[in-house]
Amino acid sequence: MNLMCPARLILLDGASGAELAGERIAQVYACPAAAEPAGRLADDLGVRLTVVPELADEDSVRRADAALREIADQHRGETVVVVAPGLDLGIGSPQAKVVIEHTGDGWSVLPGDNEVTLATYEQAAERFRESIPREPNTTLIELFDHLLEPGSTVLEIGSGTGRDAGELERRGYRVRRTDATRSFVEMIRADGFEAERLNALTDDFGGPYDLVFADAVFLHFDRAQLRTVLLKANKAAGLLAFTTREGDGAEWSNRHLDLPRHITKWREEPLRALLAETSWSVDHLQRAKTKVGSWFHILARRG
Repeated sequence: MNLMCPARLILLDGASGAELAGERIAQVYACPAAAEPAGRLADDLGVRLTVVPELADEDSVRRADAALREIADQHRGETVVVVAPGLDLGIGSPQAKVVIEHTGDGWSVLPGDNEVTLATYEQAAERFRESIPREPNTTLIELFDHLLEPGSTVLEIGSGTGRDAGELERRGYRVRRTDATRSFVEMIRADGFEAERLNALTDDFGGPYDLVFADAVFLHFDRAQLRTVLLKANKAAGLLAFTTREGDGAEWSNRHLDLPRHITKWREEPLRALLAETSWSVDHLQRAKTKVGSWFHILARRG
């Protein structure tokens, strides 16, 4: 414990350990209503559970705030989990996972893993283009190429450098290039193509399209975030093609860029289960080995 540093409090709306991949948790706290699932989470993490009645007091933000500050004082320099569905500290609309710390003047919401990753791409877009292969991902494109007619519409999430969009257009598809980062959007426009900013977690996808395409994007979402994106894609198109990393847990990578990017890894069965839960059926699943590990290439169909 570092008494000079504030505590990190991870507020969870539910008690899913999937939200905590890569985290080192010192203790779990919960309101009484969430004690049972929080207890299972604490057991899985190998830490102690403490039930705090004040966290359930919906009529008194002050009491909940005081309880959280006491927790923060006990765990300076550590990370703890607080499971309290619906807890409102005036820090915005409830989310599945919020990371906060107390600054002395009030609670500060810390950047999430995806926000840190996007900040890296904003700073290092040119370095990223130089570090990756220039060739498009034809392995992924070939999974659906026989299903679409020329003129079919494609929403590309996370167009990045634009390498895949060029190949898709060469095959006759109409591509909407999008990216969550301004740097990549400006890069694509400088190359002479239209591009728009679109954050897959917060923005509407529009449509309908024939296909949603996302190459090396979904690996930056945790389970709850990926579920949100899959549901949005399901409303936007009948087909979905994407890649993500195979493996266990999550990690931070600074490969090539010397800046952090958060990566979530998947095993086949949990990934198939999430796709089924969001009304996607898997048409094709292929594995590919690279220098950085194994990847899934997936084509899924709505319904």
